[in-house]
Amino acid sequence: MAPGRASVTVGTLIDARLETIGLPLTLVAGAGGLGREITSPCVQTIGLALAGFDAYLDAGRLLAFGESEVRFIESLPAEQRSVALGSVLARDVPAVFLTGGFDPPHELTVEADRAAVPVISTPLPTPIAIARVMAVLEDSLAERVVLHAVLMDILGLGVLITGESGIGKSECALDLVVRGHRLVADDAVEIRRRAESVLIGTCPDLIRHHMEVRGLGVINVRDLFGVASTRSSKRVELVVQLERWEPGRPYERLGVEEPSQTLLGIEVPMIRMPVAPGRSVAILVEVAARNQLLKSRGRHAARALALRLDEQLRARPVRDDEDDEPGGLP
Repeated sequence: MAPGRASVTVGTLIDARLETIGLPLTLVAGAGGLGREITSPCVQTIGLALAGFDAYLDAGRLLAFGESEVRFIESLPAEQRSVALGSVLARDVPAVFLTGGFDPPHELTVEADRAAVPVISTPLPTPIAIARVMAVLEDSLAERVVLHAVLMDILGLGVLITGESGIGKSECALDLVVRGHRLVADDAVEIRRRAESVLIGTCPDLIRHHMEVRGLGVINVRDLFGVASTRSSKRVELVVQLERWEPGRPYERLGVEEPSQTLLGIEVPMIRMPVAPGRSVAILVEVAARNQLLKSRGRHAARALALRLDEQLRARPVRDDEDDEPGGLP
């Protein structure tokens, strides 16, 4: 499925009951604009916009309005307040984010209702309020993709198991759960990008904790193995691609090279794991996760062995007869 980037309406943000995460929001004006879309997680500050320098205000970004802005508006002559606020609200901002619990100036509520720009109030101080609403918006607006795969937490490492349908991804995941590891998602994994290099995987709410195993049907892993057998989300740090064994096809034998797979523009280490009768895929995936954890700590077994071999070859003395051609005269 192709990645996409969502937008969030102001109404959706207000209805999300963010007081549960310490971000209470109250609509104080501009109810006619609740359908306006927020397209960027970054919150912009008014700055000099109230003084007429409003050309750099960006559409799609919340506009923070704190104590400095309130005091500045109150310092203006009455006839200039509406003009300054009307000019700012005409810049197609989705909403005004009033922080600090201040009462909005009367002119702000009037102009907001006129322009249908919501004014959202929170009692939190400006730095805290901006940090929390940006965290919420980054999660909601993150670029994301849904993959047909399995996501496991193996020893604290997020392992994405991919492969064609019927190759045994769910059976491998079930074996890993029995071995004490944790299921994040089976069959459908929603991956979203956070920051510059972080991929977070989760499971759609409808099928969370469930797994489809051929011959058994749908099972609830949490009910069968307890609450410690699942988790809601995990960072994706390794991709294991299961492939059917093909005689004569070359497979990685040393592990010196480190192939990767690109997910939402981020390179993730990848291992191609051939599947054949008699191979315990779950054990191999667990060992791959352990080995990746060692690599992340600077311990690369294959490269260390290759380096020692190279050093021994360099240190080996060369005899005169080794320079002669086979069967040649001394």
